[in-house]
Amino acid sequence: MTAAEQVRPGVDAGRLLTHLTRLAAIGATPEGGVTRLAFSPEDVAGRAYVAGLMREAGLAVRVDAAGNLIGARPGTAPGTGTLVLGSHLDTVVNGGALDGAYGVLAAVEVARTLAGHDLAHDLAVVAFCDEEGGHGTMGMLGAHGFAGALPPGIAKTQDERGVPIRDLLAAVGGDAARLAGAAWPPGEIAAYLELHIEQGDVLERRGVPIGVVDSIAGRVNVAVTVEGAAGHAGTTPMDHRADALAAAARVVLAVRAIAAEERVVLRATTGTCAVEPGMWNVIPGRVRLGVEFRDVTAGRLDGALARLSAVAAEIAAACGVSIAVEPGARTTPVDCDPRLRDLVAEAAGARGLDWHRLPSGAGHDAQIVARVAPIGMIFVPSRGGISHAPGEHTAPHHLVWGADVLLGAVLRFDGGGIARR
Repeated sequence: MTAAEQVRPGVDAGRLLTHLTRLAAIGATPEGGVTRLAFSPEDVAGRAYVAGLMREAGLAVRVDAAGNLIGARPGTAPGTGTLVLGSHLDTVVNGGALDGAYGVLAAVEVARTLAGHDLAHDLAVVAFCDEEGGHGTMGMLGAHGFAGALPPGIAKTQDERGVPIRDLLAAVGGDAARLAGAAWPPGEIAAYLELHIEQGDVLERRGVPIGVVDSIAGRVNVAVTVEGAAGHAGTTPMDHRADALAAAARVVLAVRAIAAEERVVLRATTGTCAVEPGMWNVIPGRVRLGVEFRDVTAGRLDGALARLSAVAAEIAAACGVSIAVEPGARTTPVDCDPRLRDLVAEAAGARGLDWHRLPSGAGHDAQIVARVAPIGMIFVPSRGGISHAPGEHTAPHHLVWGADVLLGAVLRFDGGGIARR
């Protein structure tokens, strides 16, 4: 039996839940949600609160050039690399209190639990900057900086309000002039572990408290433009119309069918629809749709794009319109590291907790960090699968169990030794 199994330290449940409640109050909305958009005063306040908790956990705190809040402590075996834990603190508008924030606070609690123990590896807890892209930024900005994957010239761009990225970063202690310095070289990170609420209902339906994530879905955004002919709604005969919206409606149903019926891809969604000229008495002449495909394999994303192009051509011919299908931003699917998956499962088993392997349909900072390090993810159940909304909720005991599994995985990765200082 290892030293870790003999001592079996657990997180302080009351402390973890208290910290989650206090952080949720920063940006709390009347509807019961949280609005803590990246770079906002609420984000700054939340980061300050968590920085204080990091210091209480014995971590040295800094903010890197990409705006990532980092708490770190050295290990006893230099050169073995850094074990990184983390997630993000920013939310969507009127989002939930747990998405991202839970992973950061649980990681801080793990660090605090181990404050009196030696670890061979360096330990770092990271609150990644701007995961959600709340004001039209690229999203996962901090994680891209952490992985050295920011697009060239990003510092010169602006958000949707016209605020330069360099000013946004400065507001949280970042430095656009030194973005290259935020990158961790490949090999420097021994492993990255992220604890997160599931944001789906698989675990809840199965009655399983711990999810061992085997892969994180990639996604591709697609702009679909339907060009018809605007005309008078009262005088244009039905059989003489090139109604862009009628054709677009068929595209929307086809997008759904690509996933729901044809099973070409895991998820397919039409999330936006802009109709021109947008008047009740004018036949729509142009419609712009925003489509997204998600899957855990790049080939299936390609298959969905090909299928959409083919069905769009069929609809265009049948409706007398033209349809352009233009792929946009794309995120590559990634697999979690097999060893880390096994360690998470072992940690759950050691706590007497059932676990289930599943993919993540949502994107996470982990899939960006995967460019420079092996990654692992742990899920806990989400009530009703609700996330990004005030109804987001995970039972307190599940939150505590998830943090305990993260702690167990850390100890197993480090070799099981937890000698007192």
